[in-house]
Amino acid sequence: MTIAAAARQVLTMIELPRRRAVAGIIAVALAVAGPAAAADCGPDKLGVSRTLELGTKGGLQVGLKTYPAAIPLADHEVVLTFDDGPDERTTPQILTALADQCVRATFFAIGRKLDEQPVLARREVAEGHNVAHHTYTHPQPTLTFMPESAARADILKGMIAVERDAYGRDFSAGEPTDLARLRLHAPFFRFPGFADTADLRRWFADNNVAIFGTDLWASDWVPMTPEAELKLILGRLDKVGRGMLLFHDDKPWTAAMMPVFLNELKRRGYRVVHVVAGPGTGPTFPAPAGWVSETGRVTGALKPRLDQGVPARPAGPFTVGPAPAE
Repeated sequence: MTIAAAARQVLTMIELPRRRAVAGIIAVALAVAGPAAAADCGPDKLGVSRTLELGTKGGLQVGLKTYPAAIPLADHEVVLTFDDGPDERTTPQILTALADQCVRATFFAIGRKLDEQPVLARREVAEGHNVAHHTYTHPQPTLTFMPESAARADILKGMIAVERDAYGRDFSAGEPTDLARLRLHAPFFRFPGFADTADLRRWFADNNVAIFGTDLWASDWVPMTPEAELKLILGRLDKVGRGMLLFHDDKPWTAAMMPVFLNELKRRGYRVVHVVAGPGTGPTFPAPAGWVSETGRVTGALKPRLDQGVPARPAGPFTVGPAPAE
C-alpha cells in the first residue's frame, strides 16, 4: 500500500468534524508520496505537455459554448475540467485514473460537497489539480433567476468552502463578507448551467476572477453507458481537434470511462494542457466567424416554465431541442 493510500484509509476511520483538523497532515503525506509516483511518469503516460498561465486581471470569459473566446490551444491540445464534485464514490476513481496517466485537471467543486468531503478536496490539491469554484449549493433554478444578493452570497460561501477545505485557509477569526477580501488560490468560476448575468460578470471582472464555460462537453448529465459516453466525447473532440472538455466527477459512467478515455487520448496523439492562474490578462483566442452561444438558449427555455410556476427541475426529461452544432 502506498503512503497516499494508507493516509486516505486512516481518514475514513475519522469522523467528519475531525477530518478538517487533520486534513493538512494528510496533504503533507500525499505530497511526500507524489515524487515517488512521479518516477512512473515516463513517455508511455499521457502526462501534461505544458502548463499555461491564464491571467485573470479585469476578469476573463472563455469557453466557446457560451463566450466568444477560448483558451489558446494548438491542434490536438485539450484542457480537462470536472464539475459538481467531490463525490466519495466516483471522485477517487477519477483521481486514480488521472494519477495513473500523470494528468492534471481543474475541478469546479460545489462548496457543500467539499464541506462533506474535505479529505478529497485536499487530495485533489496535493495531487496537483486546481480546485476552483461552482457555488455552494448549485442552486436550482440557476443563479440567473435569483436575486443578485442571494446569488453573490451562495457564490462567496462556496469560495470560502474551497479555500478552507481544499487549500487549508484558516477562517477562525471570521469569514470575509466581500469577494475583494478573499484572495483565491484558483480564481476560476463556472456558472451552474452556464447561466450567468451581466451583474455577476461585472462582479467577477472587478475582482479578477475568470469565468469558464467550455468548448466541448460529454453530456454526462444524461445517464449512459461508459461506452456510449466514450464514443460521444471522442467523436466531438475528433471533429474539432482541440478544446476545453467538461465532465462531471459525480457520474459513475464518467468515472468508469475515464481510464479508457485517457488511454485513447494518448493513442490518438492528444496532449493535455494544465491551466493555472497567472499575472496580467489572457491570453485568449477569438471565436470563429459566425459564432453563436449555444448555452443561452437553454437558460432562455427555462424562464417561461418558471414564470408559469412550473418546477425548475421537472420529474421527467426537459427537452430544449437539439444543439445547433456539436
